Amino acid sequence: MFFADYHTHSDFSSDSDTPMEENIKKAISIGLKEIAATDHIDFDYPDPDYPFLFDYEPYSKEIERLRNKYKGQIKILKGVEIGIQPHVMNQITDLVSKNRYDFIIGSTHVVQDGYDLCVHDFFDGKTQNEAYGQYFDEVLHNVENYDFFNVYGHIDFINRYGDYQNKVIDYKLFMPTITKIFKTLIEKSKGIEVNTSGYRYGVGGPHPQFELIKLYHDLGGKIITVGSDTHTPEQMAYKFDEAYKMIKEAGFDSITAFENKEPRQIKLF
Repeated sequence: MFFADYHTHSDFSSDSDTPMEENIKKAISIGLKEIAATDHIDFDYPDPDYPFLFDYEPYSKEIERLRNKYKGQIKILKGVEIGIQPHVMNQITDLVSKNRYDFIIGSTHVVQDGYDLCVHDFFDGKTQNEAYGQYFDEVLHNVENYDFFNVYGHIDFINRYGDYQNKVIDYKLFMPTITKIFKTLIEKSKGIEVNTSGYRYGVGGPHPQFELIKLYHDLGGKIITVGSDTHTPEQMAYKFDEAYKMIKEAGFDSITAFENKEPRQIKLF
């Protein structure tokens, strides 16, 4: 039995048509104890077809309605996934200071000069290793300079994108940077997620892969959540059996849950 899905999207995200209630009903049907709604906020997202913004009040009201309706069946966390770009940090700070969340994922979706990783412009004129290296450098900058989040999202998901035939990341080429990322997160009492969407995107495992989950543990990492990054109910808790197995094999005996942005450890293994 799986404990919780801590990365879910609904029609409050512009890349999902799923009513939030459908996610809740699916989570209950598969026996989850908790679910975190983590819809997108990406200020100044470069694609006008996907504004990735929602109003806090209707979002909060819908979560409260669902909490009341399904009380005793599942715990619903009010979360958000915030895309980090340095030039929008004033907006992010304002958002987080004015609104109450249980759980915040910080993610890098947009890099250098407003390039969206989902399109190919960022990769033009770069070798695979140059593109991947720049992505990890930007993640390092973000974790060193910003503290508003609880976990960093899909930390190696750069390999989803680009027209490279081989999607495997040669981690040893970027290990100094990745190690700094993890050490910084640990020093700041932040964590990582194991995001199982990597299986759906055909990269051969979750984000991050086992090698990095093990490294994070061995460096002293404690805070680790599991999320499917679902955009439809069918994706809920996708491949969590594999994710739990990796987390256990990496040396963890628990995963992390949150409330009011405070972590607690859930013993599973």
